[in-house]
Amino acid sequence: MASLRYFTGPMNCGKSTLALQIDFTETSAGRRGHRFTRQDRSGEARISSRLGMVEPAVEVDDAFDFFAFVTQDIMAGRRVDFLVCDEAQFYTPAQVDLLARVVDDLEVDVYCFGILTDFRTELFPGSRRLMELSDTIELLQARPRCWCGRVATHNARVVNGVMVTEGDQVAVGDIDGERPAEVRYEVLCRQHHRRRQTANVSGVALPGDPLPFGDAGDGPR
Repeated sequence: MASLRYFTGPMNCGKSTLALQIDFTETSAGRRGHRFTRQDRSGEARISSRLGMVEPAVEVDDAFDFFAFVTQDIMAGRRVDFLVCDEAQFYTPAQVDLLARVVDDLEVDVYCFGILTDFRTELFPGSRRLMELSDTIELLQARPRCWCGRVATHNARVVNGVMVTEGDQVAVGDIDGERPAEVRYEVLCRQHHRRRQTANVSGVALPGDPLPFGDAGDGPR
């Protein structure tokens, strides 16, 4: 039976690499499918891995209809066995509903790949809907590390060298025009994300939250 699977994790954990690997494995087995992406780091209409692999893909926008796309393919006599959907955190909840319909009504396997939470530690709408609907949710095991050595769990947005926790949810790569600020992303552990302590400021002794203890004279130690 077909299924909807969501592979997720923070940045740098190999999501796009796995997406291209699954596409290669499925195609090598004689199955036919399509690749989709939205706002890939390397540009439109492609899936790119930080390891250097790049493959063309169908670019998704808010008006894109997955069910209509696959249905038209099938009606034209073309077999569709699977979909590989990268950057799925940027899909709309309605598009995730359409992907579930592709699985249920057309018996097509759907593999989605995306980041779970944004730089504010809030769920992306597409990821939230995938968490609600997916048959299987898999946290990728190739875990990136914070500059301190701990496993990284949070994505930080850095603007002009300063970590920010406010702003538009989506800001891909460097921004010019109306917002010329240099934007980049960094993975951090929860502690350093909470303290807004990126690698650039890791040499600064930032105070943590006060511990829930009184002064030394308040009672026994």
